[in-house]
Amino acid sequence: MPVPLPSCPPGVDPSVLVGEVHAWATSEPLRALVEAFGGRVPEGDTAAVLAWLDAFSAAHWDFRAGRERDEVPPPVLTGGVGALVAASAVALRLADTTAPPHRSYEHLLVLGGLGRACLQRTEHAARLVRSGEITAGEVTALASFRTLTDTERALPGLAGLEHEIDAMEAGVRAAFGFAGPPGGSISVRTFPGVRVLAAPSGDPRRRRANTSDTYEFWAGLVHLRPGDRILVVTSPVYVPFQHCDAIRLIGLPYRCGVDTVGFAPARASVPQPPEAARPDRYLQEVRSTIRAMRRLVDVAG
Repeated sequence: MPVPLPSCPPGVDPSVLVGEVHAWATSEPLRALVEAFGGRVPEGDTAAVLAWLDAFSAAHWDFRAGRERDEVPPPVLTGGVGALVAASAVALRLADTTAPPHRSYEHLLVLGGLGRACLQRTEHAARLVRSGEITAGEVTALASFRTLTDTERALPGLAGLEHEIDAMEAGVRAAFGFAGPPGGSISVRTFPGVRVLAAPSGDPRRRRANTSDTYEFWAGLVHLRPGDRILVVTSPVYVPFQHCDAIRLIGLPYRCGVDTVGFAPARASVPQPPEAARPDRYLQEVRSTIRAMRRLVDVAG
């Protein structure tokens, strides 16, 4: 059975969140993964366990070294480690394509990323709304001004585009059927019922805008009310860490409910690349989840 991620109903009790994080961090699938790389998850309180996992994952599972995820060369994993990683990814919710747990949301957020993901996630969001699976008061696609690579521009519909927000706008147009120029500005582009935002970096001298920047930028533009429900749409492998960041930055401070779902790769018009299911990709995002949970516990604990 998959290990539950921390839940975030409106007005969630922070102590319950910490307990749910502890259960994930000490779960049998994560213990088995750590043991396959020569470690052993220690006993201790949640903060101590996460600190140890952070250091362990930095030594064994951090393959990016500051690069974009699609620029990382695959490591060599021997024996049955690759199969164990794949099974652990399912158990730890890094292959999550479950349906939204509620029918009605005040806000639907579509997270940006590489060009392929912008197309896949907007398509899934539009499908949820058009099928009647959910209703959403507002739909917002979150992106940045990261420059697209030549590989991204080679994807259908992205030729000639410059930035991630352009790819997200293209995805919104295709998925929701919009034509004509958007309203708003270069960083806040508006269509009927849908907005596309480009968040600034919180540290522009050192890095591009990240998930946390986009959440905070969006939250600063809308009027969130206690009790609002928010559905986040992303790629399956990023569900755990982006869900934890959403709880920390939106759920807790605004007393909102947060659910996060991943699109179903088998239903996406733009297919996943073969490397999307590589073991190192899963391991990297297990580490991302550990770090996001550590940030969450720092706030909730």
